[in-house]
Amino acid sequence: MSGAGAAGLERADVVVVGAGAAGLFAAVWAGRELEPRGRVIALDGARKLGAKILVAGGGRCNVTHHAVDETAYAGSSRNAVRKVLGRFGVERTVEFFRERGVELKQEDTGKLFPVSDDAHSVLGALLAAAGEAGVSLAHPWRVGEVRLAADCGFEIVEQAAPGVEPRRVLARRVILATGGMALPKTGSDGAGYAIARSLGHSVTERVFPALVPLLLPQAHWLCGLSGLTTVASVSVRSASGKMVASFTNSLLCTHFGLSGPAILDVSRYYLAELGAAGAGGASDGASRPALLINWLPAHTFDSLDAELARGGKQTCARTLANLGVPERLARGLCEAAGVDGAASLHSLSRGARVKLATAATAFEAPVVGDRGFTYAEVTAGGVPLGEVRLETMESRVCPGLHLCGEILDVDGRIGGFNFQWAWATGYVAGLGAARGLGLKPSGGPTD
Repeated sequence: MSGAGAAGLERADVVVVGAGAAGLFAAVWAGRELEPRGRVIALDGARKLGAKILVAGGGRCNVTHHAVDETAYAGSSRNAVRKVLGRFGVERTVEFFRERGVELKQEDTGKLFPVSDDAHSVLGALLAAAGEAGVSLAHPWRVGEVRLAADCGFEIVEQAAPGVEPRRVLARRVILATGGMALPKTGSDGAGYAIARSLGHSVTERVFPALVPLLLPQAHWLCGLSGLTTVASVSVRSASGKMVASFTNSLLCTHFGLSGPAILDVSRYYLAELGAAGAGGASDGASRPALLINWLPAHTFDSLDAELARGGKQTCARTLANLGVPERLARGLCEAAGVDGAASLHSLSRGARVKLATAATAFEAPVVGDRGFTYAEVTAGGVPLGEVRLETMESRVCPGLHLCGEILDVDGRIGGFNFQWAWATGYVAGLGAARGLGLKPSGGPTD
């Protein structure tokens, strides 16, 4: 089925709504499976495709990570995440881009980037693969509604300007790859959730920013250390006292608060606990989760307390600096603990030493908010993974509809994990949609 039908309607076998990373990948694999017997159209509201790909990794695009498993993800069941990731792993991602002329290199962090250090090479490979698979890309073509159509499956209706007749496409199957709400300037504004709901799906009670910088009070002394970077362990303790998550990585002090990989990774867990405690804006610290920073990851409170007890005539600030705390931060920690940084360690009382060791290994940052979806790298929440069939990403509540990428309730750590989720779910959804048409196999991928 292809081309224009009655009343000038466009017709396609598979329509992909959203041509970001997951959508393009789904379109590629659906096109490869159907070409030349079927038609795949990918629709996107952006004038220029791939904005999120182009800004990822500082413009280099962190394509994936060398070691990806379900423990790097939150949201839906990790067992379900594992099953999907197993369908299209890191090795196949590397192979796909290599076949398209994009070699990937592994950095010390485990992140994989294109050797070109240019995200345009990644986007170019995806667009070229889509073209070779016979995919028609239509943009700007913003979808306003997807509704069931008795004669063909689905009718996709454009969100047109007032007074303008909207374009429409009839499709036998639809892949919803609209993304979440992170980086709205790239087109991720949450519109896909309304489409999913209209077709019978639910969306998690909370949809909130993940991999997002956190805010401190404007006058907090850490904000005065803007630009300072150090390795730290950052943990979240729930309102009930349970340790929820911990990450050790680089932390960046900024004029607004805290950022850097350690903060970005821990942010979704802090915000999830904040929502669970119902403490958004509450002033009672006991009802809120705590964000704890160990500025000396090699030390515990006990080991640092013992180190300080042996310090002799060395000053408090100098001791922390010698252990690896940047000097400006060391002075700030002494002040926060109510200790004179220029005082010698042997002059400290037991109580003062405990306060200093606590400030250095379990500093409670007074988080007052986050920078929101505008600065978030990914969205937490979405359509529960339990509402799709993992082997095809087909909806359990709306046959013929497939979902992939960030619209699902799965979000990963920083480091290429969210792109790997896009590749894996896009692959499964693309093949699932194409094969669900019941056309004669093309001899493509067998899994």
